Amino acid sequence: MKGDDIAARLLDFAVRVIRMVSELPKNQVGKHVGGQILRCGTSSGANYEEARGGQSRADFIHRLSISWREMRESCYWLKLTERAQLVKPTRMQNLLREGLELSAILGKSLSTAKRKTNNGS
Repeated sequence: MKGDDIAARLLDFAVRVIRMVSELPKNQVGKHVGGQILRCGTSSGANYEEARGGQSRADFIHRLSISWREMRESCYWLKLTERAQLVKPTRMQNLLREGLELSAILGKSLSTAKRKTNNGS
């Protein structure tokens, strides 16, 4: 089905975020950063699934934009985690790369959906 590949990647990303968060330090910083990345890193896929079941093109665009914004926020928290060296850098590099790729894909999908709406397709 259309979108299954992205849905699977978003689900895998969420699982990887969950695993990474469990490696964060058990202090105030780790708990704060962990809570933030856990929220946005797992919600992007859920919002994407909501978009796929949207009741209209406008609903699809709205929910897809939420998914994209959550992924962008995930990338911010991953960059912060990497820069602050809260987790092994090798652990962060692949996860951050995947987040950036997913963000680009979601952004392009959103742009395409908006363009089709504006063109009356």
